[in-house]
Amino acid sequence: MSGRIDARLAELGIELPKAAAPVAAYVPAVRTGNQLFISGQIPLWNGELRHVGKLGAGYSIEEGREAARTCALNLIAQAKAALDGDLDRITRVVKLVGFVNSTGDFNDQPKVINGASELMQEVFGEAGRHARSAVSASSLPLGVAVEVEAIFEVA
Repeated sequence: MSGRIDARLAELGIELPKAAAPVAAYVPAVRTGNQLFISGQIPLWNGELRHVGKLGAGYSIEEGREAARTCALNLIAQAKAALDGDLDRITRVVKLVGFVNSTGDFNDQPKVINGASELMQEVFGEAGRHARSAVSASSLPLGVAVEVEAIFEVA
């Protein structure tokens, strides 16, 4: 299915990865009412693990931003799968929660998660502006640098 958001992705030269299957006891997305909750996404690209590292211990903010952007692409891919391929049903990005695998003295989590936030705004425009949390974690699954979850409003 191709719509306004798919056209925007093409215009930006953005390809979405395949929506990853869950690797534990959870589902990738839950819709309740007009909200779509997407489980935390790590920087996987079509099954290939990317962006393993710890911010503040040799992994740069720019690398972390790229990891967050990859997570955001996975969030959109999961939303697309949950919405039967129709991203135009997303009326608002409500909230992102970003987790940054970082050392105790690292304090630039917001700069890292901007990689996800900025992508949502590029893709969804004004509807991509969202509430957000950006927090530190002492470790993340598989040693990845970033994990991001999302709540979307849908029609």
